Amino acid sequence: MNIELLAPAGSPEALDAAIGEGADAVYLGLKNFNARIRSANFAYSQFEGLLRVARRMKVKIYVTVNTVFEQREADRVYQLLKYLANLGPDGIIVQDFGVVKMVRDHFPALRLHASTQMNIASARGANLLSKNGFSRVVLARELNLEEIRDIRDNTNMALEVFVHGALCVSASGLCLFSSYLGGKSANRGMCTQACRRLYRRSGDDRTADNGGYYFSPGDLQLLEQIPALADAGVGSFKIEGRMKSAEYVGTVVSAYRRVIDGLEGDREKSIAEGLGILRNDFARAKTTFYFTKGPDNDTGPKTWLNPEQDGGTGIALGTILRVRGGEGESRGLIARGPVMPGIGDSVRLHRRDDSDRQSHKLNFAEDEQEQDGGGAKRWISIPEGFGEGDSVYLIQTKAMSRRYTPVIPNNLDTCRRLPGHDKAPELSLGAVKKKDGKLFPEGIYVMVSRVEDLFVVQSVRPIRAMVEYNRKTAAYLLGEDKPLLPFKPGETILVLDPYFPQAMDSLLTEEIPRLFEKGCREFVVNNPGHISLFRDMPGAHLIAGPYLYAFNRWSAAFIADMGTDALISPLENNRQNWEKTIEQNRRSQGFVTVFAYPALFRIRADLGRTYDFGNFQDSRDESFRLITERDGSRVYPEKPFSIIDKIPFLQEAGFRRFILDFSGPPLKKKDYKDIMDAVKNTAPLPNAVRFNWKDGFFAQEEGKNGSRSNTPAP
Repeated sequence: MNIELLAPAGSPEALDAAIGEGADAVYLGLKNFNARIRSANFAYSQFEGLLRVARRMKVKIYVTVNTVFEQREADRVYQLLKYLANLGPDGIIVQDFGVVKMVRDHFPALRLHASTQMNIASARGANLLSKNGFSRVVLARELNLEEIRDIRDNTNMALEVFVHGALCVSASGLCLFSSYLGGKSANRGMCTQACRRLYRRSGDDRTADNGGYYFSPGDLQLLEQIPALADAGVGSFKIEGRMKSAEYVGTVVSAYRRVIDGLEGDREKSIAEGLGILRNDFARAKTTFYFTKGPDNDTGPKTWLNPEQDGGTGIALGTILRVRGGEGESRGLIARGPVMPGIGDSVRLHRRDDSDRQSHKLNFAEDEQEQDGGGAKRWISIPEGFGEGDSVYLIQTKAMSRRYTPVIPNNLDTCRRLPGHDKAPELSLGAVKKKDGKLFPEGIYVMVSRVEDLFVVQSVRPIRAMVEYNRKTAAYLLGEDKPLLPFKPGETILVLDPYFPQAMDSLLTEEIPRLFEKGCREFVVNNPGHISLFRDMPGAHLIAGPYLYAFNRWSAAFIADMGTDALISPLENNRQNWEKTIEQNRRSQGFVTVFAYPALFRIRADLGRTYDFGNFQDSRDESFRLITERDGSRVYPEKPFSIIDKIPFLQEAGFRRFILDFSGPPLKKKDYKDIMDAVKNTAPLPNAVRFNWKDGFFAQEEGKNGSRSNTPAP
């Protein structure tokens, strides 16, 4: 079998470990435009030196360019791509369609791999990318084995699958939580891991005992499923961990190397040996996620969520009992346990209120015998700011450390290539064709999650109603003897869910033509796989949804080339970038969401089977709402995003189509009328936030505190 073992390289030391333990390929980032911006990454000279050596070693090097970019950054992206094209890595991993268009138009020799952030979970999505120059797709993590097999049977695209490492509770590429909390977007490589935080049910006292890590999944481990994945036709097995230590990378690569090498021999023996090696993986509890059924024949959340286990990794050593010492000399006392840390070991400490987490290498460890004859406890060095009640985890022992032969040459004097200062070529979206400008009338568009909400919306009729197309909507629209809706099919736009798994393909393939026959002609597409559903329907009119992430003109052009007629601004966008992206003569095709409760997590599973609460809060008393359905679960903020009062300024700029997004909880008539009154009066809403509309994405040069809170709009 021609199987590739693909390992993370977040630092030169991790690179050495990956290659030293037998990785066939590594993926790494340079200094920007990659989804692990906080890892060490590689200098340009190191990268150039590595490529020279890797070719001799027959190790493939893939470069991550897997974040979205704004229009102001187009020149820098172009410069980076030109630099990479000159050096010739074995592939680049991308998320942004703007990168795709730049590569296709100007650097076609670069091999494109679709990042998991692109949210490809279907053969349709893979095939669309294949037609647009991609050679490989990293499938979304939320698929099961049968879906992966079905994708393999329906595409010729090379498939890459994550088999080990940290997981996101939200569907791949669809998490907005970190961005909502302060502009640190997962789509920009700056995720602050909102899923790992401590939350409490609304109304509970603010104590650790009343909280839970409700959205913190275990770590993926598919070592025992490697034979099934190989037999299913997956060609590349990927290990997550560009933020992990060299020791971690070496351990995990060694285990999976053992199993892959044993595929042609004694599979059970090689798996047993691999599992033995992974005993030194001090990460979180392991799960197969959606891949296989659990002990109760269940793939539900209880097999991969444990609210009692916090978001940290490592072996729990308990909490700090006492503290002594002063500034720079702090030491904490921990109870005796089956595993005790020593000098040179690494631990991770978590504040009890979840306000801080730090890794620390011990420079002091000494037992203390209790006077009452109790078991010995141990004093360990701790970082400043930690104290009694804070949790301690062992994440690495000194004995695990192993020195690997350095891969990157010491002498890099001849490695002097750098990205240049080229300007990206001018790109124009062109003027709107006369017939296209009439497809979607100017005015207010209202979006809801439930068909029943349309009866509320008719009280103040918008120019168009938009309805999420979920299983309940499908049953209503395609069912017999249903009450007539207050909006005709020609006045209704159906919004397709951004998560489009292979299991949904046959349903949508059968249902879309039936909807078309009933008069539904307008759809919002939020996933690349949606596009081909309308291939044989020339009368369909498609709006590119916010989850196609058109943050730049290059991306907007690519999405238009795929057959869309209009474009909705991403929810994370800001005004300045949106105006730079959409030229004046194209703004009649641009939609702006001016009110929404953004879905912060989109989770494939029904968490209603696991949790019995709907409202919860974080340590800063920010409130959120969990809504569960058979289709999946979502987390929404209690404070809405609103720029309703900015509508006049947007109209002056040439935008004429605005969306009020009421998706989420059932719509109440009073709430709806209040918002419509605010629209009429262009009044600011109390207790609403601007999201990123004013300040944009977080940038390192912004405030020294490293965060921006999403305070109510003035």
